[in-house]
Amino acid sequence: MGHMTRMGDLLGPEPVLLPGDPAAESELEAEENPAIVAAAHPSASVAWAALAEDALADDKAVTAYAYARTGYHRGLDQLRRNGWKGFGPVPVAHAPNRGFLRCVAALARAADSIGELDEYQRCLDLLDDCDPAARSALGLS
Repeated sequence: MGHMTRMGDLLGPEPVLLPGDPAAESELEAEENPAIVAAAHPSASVAWAALAEDALADDKAVTAYAYARTGYHRGLDQLRRNGWKGFGPVPVAHAPNRGFLRCVAALARAADSIGELDEYQRCLDLLDDCDPAARSALGLS
């Protein structure tokens, strides 16, 4: 009877705010080659996102798919280490979350372009679950 429920429990899980990878982020901002950044920081989703986006821009959907899927899995590992249970808010407004979210968006685009529509829809659903603003922030309709 004396158990108090935190307000957050009534509203669902607390938003996950990833710590990010400042070294990888600053190297990418300095226009270092994303392949070099990914090799030096393989757990940095942001580096895999940059590789996937570059591959999509070059019409290399299968390559983009592989890069995006790698960054997606590295991001899932980080999310779980930071308390994510497979659902709940991952706000796009928090810059360090964007590497993971960009990977999901790139995976959606690559899946769509190779005709893997189930994966495309799963990615869109995941983005919507993470943050209803994510799709438009990442250029997906």
